[in-house]
Amino acid sequence: PVMQSPTESAAASARLRLANILASLSLVAAGCAFYRFLPVHASAINRSFGVGAFTFDGQQFLVAAAMIYVLGLMTYYAREPEPAISKSLRFVKFIARALSAPMVTMRTPLSAELRLAILTSLLKMFFAPLMAMSLMMFVVAALNNGLALADPETWAYGARAVFNHYGFWFLMQLIIFVDVAIFTVGYLVESSRLGNTIRSVDPTWLGWAAAIMCYPPFNTVTSALLGSQVSDFPKFDNPTAHVVLNAMLLALMAAYAWASVAMGWKASNLTYRGMVERGPYAWVRHPAYTCKNLAWWIGSIPSVSLAFSHSAWSGFAAVGSVIGWSALYVLRAVTEEDHLRRLGGEYAAYASKVRYRFIRGLV
Repeated sequence: PVMQSPTESAAASARLRLANILASLSLVAAGCAFYRFLPVHASAINRSFGVGAFTFDGQQFLVAAAMIYVLGLMTYYAREPEPAISKSLRFVKFIARALSAPMVTMRTPLSAELRLAILTSLLKMFFAPLMAMSLMMFVVAALNNGLALADPETWAYGARAVFNHYGFWFLMQLIIFVDVAIFTVGYLVESSRLGNTIRSVDPTWLGWAAAIMCYPPFNTVTSALLGSQVSDFPKFDNPTAHVVLNAMLLALMAAYAWASVAMGWKASNLTYRGMVERGPYAWVRHPAYTCKNLAWWIGSIPSVSLAFSHSAWSGFAAVGSVIGWSALYVLRAVTEEDHLRRLGGEYAAYASKVRYRFIRGLV
């Protein structure tokens, strides 16, 4: 190898840092553009949000969040002790090569490093803006409902009215905020210091399809195929049943968020960043999917009951809709496990210790 002088080495290091920054900037811009121009996100982008006297719209938040993230990336790359080619830079170079010589690129096998860089970049471009925008919306909603709960005049309408109009939603939004906050950091930040470096991304079409069909814009297709019977806040005629069942729904969603807390900064779809065996993962292998689906079943009770009141066929179709959504999450669990088992014996050892996927002692 040709020895470089300290000046040449410093210059090469500076060029690599700059290339990493520019590549990351281009992917952040592409991810934001993908989110911004999809019609399904138009309501979030064009909507005005506010807490008290402070107001902003979705597009302003997306741009501000992207700029803050880019500044963080610039700081990270500038302070990196020994700069290396980032996944973003590998992906951008691949795209440039594919555009300039498509036939050569198609015939050239992908190295493991390049495949990981491509899949990681696509994953982050799709999920990161979606998670960031969702996080903002849940924060705003939770703050507004919290402020309403803190207002003594709110309680003049009675505890039941407070629960129905503000209390339930405040708790639900706070719970989902915890979940989304952890996943947002998981998608945006990848660091050996946090122990969340992405080691593998599911390379299969089925694994990706099962995951993204649960998120916009693709969940509009899923809803068209399966229907949607679930209410986030189901209404029950009996006051006691209304409170008890919705309290159960909140408890299940809290357990769902607990699973995300247990995953920590390793949380993100389709990736492997190391095993997690603490918290609810010591009991079953997919606690989040179990809790979310049980909460959905509670949320579907009023619509399913109403459908049966119209006809048996309508009722069974409504039940089939809920089963279809649950089956999609079963498919997600199966494809995730297939991905992890292909990586070696670490997951197999965990699965032999935690035998049940969804409900301990049953399945």
